Amino acid sequence: MAKIETDQNTPTSRRDQTREKLLAASLDVFGRYGFDGASTRQLADAAGVNLQAIPYYFSGKEGLYLATADYLTEMISGHVGDMRQRVGARMAALDATGERMTPDEARAYLTEIAQTMIALFVSEKSESWARFIIREQMEPTEAFTRVYQGIMRPMIEIARRLIGTILGEDPASEHVRLRAFSFIGGIMVFRMAHAAVLAQMEWDSAGPNEVATLRKLAVELVAVLQPVKGGAA
Repeated sequence: MAKIETDQNTPTSRRDQTREKLLAASLDVFGRYGFDGASTRQLADAAGVNLQAIPYYFSGKEGLYLATADYLTEMISGHVGDMRQRVGARMAALDATGERMTPDEARAYLTEIAQTMIALFVSEKSESWARFIIREQMEPTEAFTRVYQGIMRPMIEIARRLIGTILGEDPASEHVRLRAFSFIGGIMVFRMAHAAVLAQMEWDSAGPNEVATLRKLAVELVAVLQPVKGGAA
């Protein structure tokens, strides 16, 4: 049996690389086969590392699965984290002074979010992310809790607040919550129904020109958000 190097002289970069390989491979393997369907041998082979690396770095398959959820959260945050922090900081500044964001400013922020998310969802990198998340949506585990709390909930709550401002309604209301999910669904379809989108649009792939078209669509998705005449029922 091959030995795992646990010597204190083992370069940190090598340990980090092994861990990174396992996480990247596990995101794809767990997404395709689920927790029960993926074997530790399969996970190790996909990462190109020794089987004993899994218990050494993650204390076993379950630890690797949860670490993969955290890894996924970090990956998505790397693409939207700066934007989320910037919008959040603006909201916090307004709250501190008692001011309110204008509907036009809310539309501008929501448009930026929608354009960023659409471009991300049609990219190849998001394919393995979607598989993992869809499985957790269908049969939630602790991994879903981590992804939801780490990235999904903060983004949904920002969207709710922006949409509430645009509609002139309480962001915590049932109506705004539903409108927020309807809006988000209109963006997520470009990943969840990626094959159907390409087939219907007769696109071979989502390259720069296609992404530019979808970014224009994001502007329209925000523009159609209008206050309900007479108020929400």
